[in-house]
Amino acid sequence: MNEEITLRPATMNDAEMLLEWRNDPETRKASHNTDEVQLDDHISWLSLTLSNPNRKLYVAEENGSPVGTARADFSDNVWELSWTVSPKARGCGVGKRMVAALAKQISEPIRAEVKQGNISSARIAEHAGMEFERETEGVLHFKRAALE
Repeated sequence: MNEEITLRPATMNDAEMLLEWRNDPETRKASHNTDEVQLDDHISWLSLTLSNPNRKLYVAEENGSPVGTARADFSDNVWELSWTVSPKARGCGVGKRMVAALAKQISEPIRAEVKQGNISSARIAEHAGMEFERETEGVLHFKRAALE
């Protein structure tokens, strides 16, 4: 792998794939909400997400194949980033490359919350230019200042 990652805006056509990735056991374990998501709830969430001007949802592709998803939520002058790597693409550096690509598009401050023990996501946050700030209740907080 290790080809260039491209980010394209997610669409409703991505719903089933995104749900499959979201309900993957490793993804659930790393998520704030570990419950399995039902299709109807996911469709509602995706529809609201795609119409929210303060939320950007991307599908990362490598050689035209989807390998993950990255999201940016804008609140209080900071973009909070979150991501999921496709189970089939894990361990190939996809997460680092897709989150770094998203971070480069954002000049405002960015942040991320990573569950303690999720070493891969902590490394992804650092690779995207964020620095560890603090740990609260089992969550590691990372932040990058605005780009000049």
